[in-house]
Amino acid sequence: MGGRAKPAALLVLAWVGLLWLLEAVDVATGNALDSFGIRPRDPSELVDVLPATAVHFGFAHLMANTLPLLVLGFLAGLRSGIRRLAGVTLLIAVISGLGVWLISPPGSNTAGVSGVIFGLFGYLVVRGFIERKALDIAIGVLVAVLYGSILWGALPASNGISWQAHFFGLAGGALAAYVFRVRTPGLRTGGGVP
Repeated sequence: MGGRAKPAALLVLAWVGLLWLLEAVDVATGNALDSFGIRPRDPSELVDVLPATAVHFGFAHLMANTLPLLVLGFLAGLRSGIRRLAGVTLLIAVISGLGVWLISPPGSNTAGVSGVIFGLFGYLVVRGFIERKALDIAIGVLVAVLYGSILWGALPASNGISWQAHFFGLAGGALAAYVFRVRTPGLRTGGGVP
């Protein structure tokens, strides 16, 4: 784990730096990058499922996502390594984006990294239980205590925030904990004759 701290920190800092750079470009171009958000049920919008996670609707939107992404992204990278974090993030982004594309209200435009943040939350909370590792269970409990209130954002609401991205991101994170689990050799579960 000790060798993963620096790469995880550098990756997450670079990721957040890129998001801030893109938002500066967006503002400087009169919000031209907002077109990379996801508009539901338009087949041509499927190409925006991944780019939408890098676009925000203003600096306040990005600021709200920065600290949770730094913390949860670092923890996920620290415990999983950056290669697995990349796979986890990709799976979360695809599931969150497709969920938005399928069920968001007509005429909406959804963008931002919050679906990935919800996914990283779900990944960290579920991962320890799937892999049966005490440290990861403890990290998951700590993450649930510190960030558990975000779960309200995954419930249907009419406040202009995409609960769809949050809900499907959370589901994608739980699925990623299973898909990207580390199997411990010799660990068997279930009944049967020894």
